[in-house]
Amino acid sequence: MKSLVLLLCLAQLWRCHSAPPGLGLVYRELNCDDPETEEAAQVAMDYVNAHLLQGYKHILNQIDKVKVWPRRPTGELFELELDTLETICHVLDPTPVANCTVRQLTEHAVEGDCDFRLLKLDGQFAVLFANCDSSPDSAEDVRKVCPDCPLLAPLNDTRVVHAVEAALAAFNAQSNGSYYQIVEVSRAQLAPLPPSTYVEFAVAATDCVAKEVTDPAKCNLLAEKQYGFCKATLTEKFGGEDVAVTCTVFQTQPVVPQPQPDGNNVAVPPLAVDPAAPQPAPANLPAAVRVVGPLVAAAPRRHLLHRAHYDLPGAFSGVASVESASGEALHPVKPPVVVGLAPTGPAGPVVRPCPGRIRHFKI
Repeated sequence: MKSLVLLLCLAQLWRCHSAPPGLGLVYRELNCDDPETEEAAQVAMDYVNAHLLQGYKHILNQIDKVKVWPRRPTGELFELELDTLETICHVLDPTPVANCTVRQLTEHAVEGDCDFRLLKLDGQFAVLFANCDSSPDSAEDVRKVCPDCPLLAPLNDTRVVHAVEAALAAFNAQSNGSYYQIVEVSRAQLAPLPPSTYVEFAVAATDCVAKEVTDPAKCNLLAEKQYGFCKATLTEKFGGEDVAVTCTVFQTQPVVPQPQPDGNNVAVPPLAVDPAAPQPAPANLPAAVRVVGPLVAAAPRRHLLHRAHYDLPGAFSGVASVESASGEALHPVKPPVVVGLAPTGPAGPVVRPCPGRIRHFKI
């Protein structure tokens, strides 16, 4: 009899530790608009924008789902599903995302869908896993809101490529300082009447002087990277075309020597710069350029692909290779270790409402 009781106890203990999620394990469901849920969601969004390498910053639109699992020996694991919206701030723009304008439906908005796992330990959240996807609003929905609004165009469309090249040439022609090269074509739209192409693109300063360039291929990006972001419209007209371009150049990103194991210091750009710190004014900027602050990220040059927007999976830096503030590797984690099975008996409290409120608009 004692052996039988011991066997039953061992079997019950095994069930408590090995049963997968979704089979009655203990977790708590918060209200999607609960302050604790919103705090976790904000940490997740900060993580996304800190690790974007291309395209535009995203902002939280709606919290779809939240589950909180107990974690042994301490802490809790938050599972979140979030809806985001693209803003008009490029990832190179140091403007805080809270101050960035959400791209409207009439501008062909882009929505993101993200899954997160965050560890809450000693009152602090750390991202353990992040997976995001994004897609533009459908052409049909845009047409319902604005029948004549231009739609997103593929970034490698010949009209888009020509408009970017013409706009860059016009920008460099008015520069009294560095020659700028294309870093990324970020967005494009085509309008039928009058026939025109609207483009947005990122640029970077080179070691060449704009007025003296004869072979752009021989120009190299500056060691202390200086990026800019341009918006331009090329309008076709009888016998020619008009190009209107405006560019914002951001403060120079300094190169900071980093100690290496062999004792040799290698200069790499920092991940962040204190916006409150005084910054020296860059020299020889074109007169029409507005300096808005220090640069907080660096984007690699990208080949143009047949797509109309920079989707979050393609713009997101490698989650599996980056470490969070907690020091845990950012890769899909194993199911959380739980503390027991859900008790049988009377039904518990009614699950509180999810999804949460819509902060901007639904796509």
